[in-house]
Amino acid sequence: MKIICIGRNYADHISELNNERPTEPVIFMKPDSAILLKNFPFVIPEFTNDVHHEIEVIVKINKVGKYIDKKFAHKYYDEISLGIDFTARDLQSTLKEKGLPWEKAKAFDGSAIIGDFLPKNSFTSLENINFELKSNGNVVQQGNTSLMLWKIDELIAYVSQYFTLKTGDILFTGTPKGVAPVKDGDVLEGFLEGNQLFKVQVK
Repeated sequence: MKIICIGRNYADHISELNNERPTEPVIFMKPDSAILLKNFPFVIPEFTNDVHHEIEVIVKINKVGKYIDKKFAHKYYDEISLGIDFTARDLQSTLKEKGLPWEKAKAFDGSAIIGDFLPKNSFTSLENINFELKSNGNVVQQGNTSLMLWKIDELIAYVSQYFTLKTGDILFTGTPKGVAPVKDGDVLEGFLEGNQLFKVQVK
């Protein structure tokens, strides 16, 4: 399986990092070794002093697809959840300044939290879902899928032009504003319409 991530999909997040607004989805990848095993803590890597949390709605692909038409994209996933795309912001900034790829800052071991999945048909509309991240009981990020620049089905159609989607692949759909550093002892909890889908301690 592969983890396909979308960057810069919320306007407020683009602004907070002073990034250029893209004219098409920004794609990067994480290997399967990036998945943080359930019930394991997130350990801040030694090569960074500035790891940021990025809460995201995620979907799990349920069948093989290539060149998927947007109107059929909804048939390629049945479940949604929340995840965290941990980012070594200091390392990413250095790499971006040099025009180099982001992988070392985005795809390191344990850099992807994947929460428990819920059936997508349990939601009235996937284009109006509230989600939030709490750190030590305080809300630090809030978002709604209505604020996505590109919606889930649009992303699936776009990504499938470049990569064959396979059963079990995970799509991270971008983070809203509010990204910030994590520190030793933090407890992170992700909520999708009030449902807690993950809880992870930082060490």
